[in-house]
Amino acid sequence: MAQFIVQDYSAPRFQGFAAYPSAFLDVADGGVSDPINARFEPCALPFISAIPAAITLCILLGFVLQLLPTRKVTPNWLRVFIHEIPEQQEELPPKKKRHFTFLSGTLLVASLVGFLLQTVSVFRPKLRLETIYPAASWAIACLIIAFQRPAKTPKALLVLYTSIFATQAIVLIDKFFSTSREDIPSILAFITSLIAILTILHMPLRDSSLPHTTISPAFGPPTDKLRSPEDDLTLWQFMSISWMKPLINLGNARQLNDEDVWSLSYEFQHRILHDRFRELKGSVLRRLVEANGLDLVIISVLSILELFANFSAPVLLQKILQSMEDHRAPKRAALTYALFSLVLRLIGSQSAVFSLWYGRRAYERSRGEMITMLYEKTLSRKVVSVSSKPEEDDNSKNGTNGSVKSGTRSRWRKAVDYLKRPFQSKKKTAVLESVPEKSPELASMGKIMNLMRFDAYEVSQRFWEFSSLVSQPLGLVFSVVLIWRLIGWPCLIGVITVFIAQAVNALIARALLSWEKDRRIATDNKLHKIGQLVEAIRHLRYYGWQDVWLARIMEARQHELTLRIITALWRILIAFTNSFASGMFPVVAFYAYTVWAGQPLTVDVAFPALQLFSMMETSLREVPNLITVLLNAKVSVARLEEFMSEPEKGDADTERGLNTKLEMKDASFAWPGATVPVLSNITLSFPTGLTVIYGEVGAGKTALLQALLGELDRLSGEYDRANDPVGYCAQTPWLQSMSIRENILFSSPYEESRYKQVLEACALIPDMANFKHGDLSLVGENGVGLSGGQKARLSLARAVYSRANILLLDDPLSALDHHTAESIVRKCLAGPLLKDRTAILVTHRTELCLGLADQIVHLVDGEARVVEAESIASEDLHGATPEEPVTEEDPVDEIQELAAAPEKFMEDEHRAHGGVKASIYWEYIKAGKLRWWFVLIIVLALYRVIDVGETWFLKQWGEAYGDRDERATSGPFGNLPNPETNIRPWLIGFFLIAAAQSITYLISQAFMLVIIYQAGKNMFERVMTRVTHATFRFYDVTPVGRLMNRLTSDINTIDGNISNQFQNVAVLSISWISSIVVIGSVTPLFLIFAIALTIAFVVIFMHFLPTSQSLRRLEMVSLSPLISNFGELATGLTSIRAFKVSHLFQARVITVTDNFQKMDHFYWSLQAWLMYRFDNLSAISTFLMTTMALYTGVSPGLTAFLLTAAGKFVLGTHLLCKQY
Repeated sequence: MAQFIVQDYSAPRFQGFAAYPSAFLDVADGGVSDPINARFEPCALPFISAIPAAITLCILLGFVLQLLPTRKVTPNWLRVFIHEIPEQQEELPPKKKRHFTFLSGTLLVASLVGFLLQTVSVFRPKLRLETIYPAASWAIACLIIAFQRPAKTPKALLVLYTSIFATQAIVLIDKFFSTSREDIPSILAFITSLIAILTILHMPLRDSSLPHTTISPAFGPPTDKLRSPEDDLTLWQFMSISWMKPLINLGNARQLNDEDVWSLSYEFQHRILHDRFRELKGSVLRRLVEANGLDLVIISVLSILELFANFSAPVLLQKILQSMEDHRAPKRAALTYALFSLVLRLIGSQSAVFSLWYGRRAYERSRGEMITMLYEKTLSRKVVSVSSKPEEDDNSKNGTNGSVKSGTRSRWRKAVDYLKRPFQSKKKTAVLESVPEKSPELASMGKIMNLMRFDAYEVSQRFWEFSSLVSQPLGLVFSVVLIWRLIGWPCLIGVITVFIAQAVNALIARALLSWEKDRRIATDNKLHKIGQLVEAIRHLRYYGWQDVWLARIMEARQHELTLRIITALWRILIAFTNSFASGMFPVVAFYAYTVWAGQPLTVDVAFPALQLFSMMETSLREVPNLITVLLNAKVSVARLEEFMSEPEKGDADTERGLNTKLEMKDASFAWPGATVPVLSNITLSFPTGLTVIYGEVGAGKTALLQALLGELDRLSGEYDRANDPVGYCAQTPWLQSMSIRENILFSSPYEESRYKQVLEACALIPDMANFKHGDLSLVGENGVGLSGGQKARLSLARAVYSRANILLLDDPLSALDHHTAESIVRKCLAGPLLKDRTAILVTHRTELCLGLADQIVHLVDGEARVVEAESIASEDLHGATPEEPVTEEDPVDEIQELAAAPEKFMEDEHRAHGGVKASIYWEYIKAGKLRWWFVLIIVLALYRVIDVGETWFLKQWGEAYGDRDERATSGPFGNLPNPETNIRPWLIGFFLIAAAQSITYLISQAFMLVIIYQAGKNMFERVMTRVTHATFRFYDVTPVGRLMNRLTSDINTIDGNISNQFQNVAVLSISWISSIVVIGSVTPLFLIFAIALTIAFVVIFMHFLPTSQSLRRLEMVSLSPLISNFGELATGLTSIRAFKVSHLFQARVITVTDNFQKMDHFYWSLQAWLMYRFDNLSAISTFLMTTMALYTGVSPGLTAFLLTAAGKFVLGTHLLCKQY
């Protein structure tokens, strides 16, 4: 396509792309092509034929470079991150000499035949230069195949054969139309190259010597027992995504389940990714780039190819219109240009499939790497304790609790200051920035959830869309260059308008970034409060405090919504600036073109320019958006880096010793992040046996156990403990949503005799008898469904069953009645299970343990001393008498409760079947207020009317030059004067249309923002009210992770995603209907074709839809366990680290991440399946519509108008299906 770039400034006037004939176009000056007849001249054929030879030289150069140690100089980010072969080396049979397979043999035979045919063609009828180059290429191909004997797809040979096929097609077509002489050998060689290409397309992409037992066949029944067929596909199966057919068929037959979806392919599995990612050094961003850099390069190259295909459309459109207007040009010429457009669109479609796959690989792998990285960091970081955080004033001016009463005005002032900053002196700017900074606080669990759910997504999304960093700026440059070639220097006036708009947007983006940071902090605060409510909802309901907490959450929500509206207003301002600038660009450019340059705006200039202006408008909207999303990603990266730099609970806090004793010498400890000691000058040695610790509430008993576990910061002194597992029983029992047995074993091996002994010692045997399935009964999250005493005894049993030599028991007797507590003290604490073990018991019920204790420690205000049992005053003996039960429920009531208990406390998450019910959408529409929706629809319809009017206006303008026939004087703009005599009414009309479009767009976005605010506020309040006042049974059967998933993912959808979907559906529906009306009003033949095309789209889409819905729902359901795994760390992190089972929880979150990501992966693979078929169908339909226009006698102006309307109809049909 160099013909569209090289310019000839000696042209006397502007005549579009053809006005600047290059060496490939200018036949009058002895050029190499004939644009009137759409063919090359004979002198160009040798150069075209030499293209395969040049590619052959590049291939040979590549082979030479492979022999050199290039890996040492290749950057790490350009290397393949995951290699399957090294992981499977032990399974590989000994290497043998390669043999020809059927396909590689076929390829060799085809190459030999092609070489012989091309050699014959060289000397028939005489020696010709253009046939020598292909013959040499065939010969080199034969040698490569004979030497390598490829067992998998030879990509280099595919490029070579494709170049031979394309160049020979050009040469043969040119010969046919120039001499009509048949060249049988060349034709047969051309067919042979096609056979070679088809052979390569059916060769596997993976080395056949690798094991295949764990990979699903390409068209075998899908199952989660096998890896995705992606690991063993042919090139054609990969290109056409046909390997998704079994899953699509199954999804059409019935609802998909987890076991129906393949496991992830090898290079997507997170166990492998996590291990490799841990080996990388540097910042989070550097590690992510190093792990995914190759994908970023691939999608960038593919984006350039797509860009080239897209920008060829207006160029070829002008050629088609020029051929239709030029009476010298045969219809074949316009048809040839239409065929070129079809080929380029098909290439762009295939490139889009590859780009989506590699982009999704970068997205999924980077997101998985960040999720597992965050979980690993959470497992190793210091625990954030409430005690370590200073109290904040709820009425502070900064509104830290979500209040906006006193901070709103200052925030508006802050926005004004940001806009003024570029124009202020450095000294004044420094004053504005001299705000005292708070010392960084350790992240709360709410922030960690936000990092995992949103910030990791924000960063990985940029990896997926990385190609836009190349394609959008480059597209802007391409559009400017092509517009320059179309209308010349007048486009510079429009470019100036664009740059002014972008300068304004740069200032706006800086203010937006500041507000976006505040908005994310507000979201963190809201999520933190919601998490606290969900965790403590039962206790809040017991004391009637739920409405107070609900009010706090609604206050934080209002603060978040306010900031969301402010950031949305800044984004709307950026979008309006872009829209107005893109509207003014053609106005000022056409003004300079027609008034200053004095050129006519003909049809073959106006409509290609309109396409280029549309492309430029897209680029103009996307480039500032890129800036915005990059700034958001920068914020997310900074938050991730800040979290990853938090101090860890390392071995520095717990020194490794060879003995099993616990010793402290003058040790002082503080909560992580605090400087005031909570324990001072502790000198203790804990011998084998039972040590009892007692003291008043708040004396530091729990803090002492935390210090023994290494969870506190050691300020001074010495502390020695063997770095071995510790059996820890927390004061607030922490249980997992699994069976009672699994909670007790806690990943330890099952020993029946020891297990029964533990049940007996912890008084759990009577409880097991009351459950239908005994100890195999499932308990809810955090022990939901069990009494306080049962949870305490299960937690104690877990500690005792472990093989840990050290047991730390934090008041396990407090929730037990006197009889049960006495039994546990006698059978467990004084029994054989604790023999030769060091047990440290914190309790207020000292009267039960004094006779058994080997050591008694009294804590007072963070200071400890060892006391004798005889010296303990009677008032220090706490506990209840047998006649006065403590806190555990009455045994009779407990038995009745257990008898009525369900078989499992956690219900499986419900998945709807089929499409989303209309009533669900109606709820959202009502929440946004019907009157605002009605006004929005009217405004969007008005925008579409203006858009159609602009196209018709340009058609009338282009046809108004010269002798004005009937078609030029008909319609709403037929009364305007001839533009050759008075151009100003046309320019004014075009300006008014452009301004009306921008204003209408601004109004529509304003109303959309009102709807988002109303719907978000109303639906969140309804959801939170229902959750807060739900039945206790709802809390029993709904895991915290699932509830948090609904309150984060779904609320985030309500806050913007779903409203954008509604708006897009409305815009596309209006565009689709209006396109049908426009096409039908011009010619019924086009209307019939449009209906047939719509049926084809719908048939393909309905085949896609059921599986898409199933996968999307499975994805959302599988997200809940991932959130639950993070939520468990809020209360169970200390226990997990004490038992030294962090690696098991890391492995579990990796499995859960695999399950979640595979649903997302195959959902987007299905989207690629649909996109490939829709894009190809769109390309073919556009070609057929162009052909129909050529052979129905429609005028060039009306043809351009119809093709524009048809293009929007095809795009609207395509996008409507995707939006649905």
